[in-house]
Amino acid sequence: MDSIKQKLDQLAKALGKTNVPDTYTDYKEVRAQYEHLANEDVKKMQQEAKLRRIQEIHGRSDLNPKWNFQTLIEDSDDVIEAVSIAQSFIAAHDDPIWRSSGSHMMIFYGDYGRGKSHIAGAIAHQLIDQYEISVLYRQLSSLLEMRFFSYDYNATDNVAEQFREIQKELLDVDLLILDEVCVNETMLKKNTQSWLGNLLRQRLVNNKNCILITNHNLAELENALGKYCFESIKEYDTYKVKFSGPSRRKEIIPQAPEAMNVSSGYQPNQVK
Repeated sequence: MDSIKQKLDQLAKALGKTNVPDTYTDYKEVRAQYEHLANEDVKKMQQEAKLRRIQEIHGRSDLNPKWNFQTLIEDSDDVIEAVSIAQSFIAAHDDPIWRSSGSHMMIFYGDYGRGKSHIAGAIAHQLIDQYEISVLYRQLSSLLEMRFFSYDYNATDNVAEQFREIQKELLDVDLLILDEVCVNETMLKKNTQSWLGNLLRQRLVNNKNCILITNHNLAELENALGKYCFESIKEYDTYKVKFSGPSRRKEIIPQAPEAMNVSSGYQPNQVK
């Protein structure tokens, strides 16, 4: 049987061609090469599309870009423990069963400047990057202020429309971070308790996760939110994280040693 090359030579002679190449490219090899290039192009397009999606989620989240684990200073036991819990919470998202099993809530509580918002933001940034989890960060006080002004039907601005849009986001987003919960409040008004309680209950039904950040301890928080709202929180699979270490914010007014009134019997670090 004639080889492929012999057949090509015969065909070339029949066509009057004198320069016949010594080699030829197999069709299967050419096809494989083109498929490989096409697959590489598809992968590149998918990576670019994923990067755009992640950037869009970051842009809508309203998170501080400096809130990440790389910039976090683990200088106290409470922060080290909080980071460990945070990493476990993030890693749990690898399990589809865990993600669909129910709603999860983290409550970060402690005094100002302890790193609560920073760690919450770090969790959110990593969830966006790894799992494309949609996130919305809001201070509860700013939401309540917008909600209050949305009832002014004589207003010429579009606050009411803006709040309706935000309300939809609050319900739909995968992870909702509410900061400064009940800040400077010993108790929310009844209608506010109902609104927040309904929001949390609707998110619970739809398996949406939350992080609540507060300066209150848990007993004060229960009192400030009211029974109806706090009962909503109890329905979640809840992780309570206490921050008790030193403040990491810069002092505006430094404490001078000479300012201490020694005659009064005050001593630094004295427990009363």
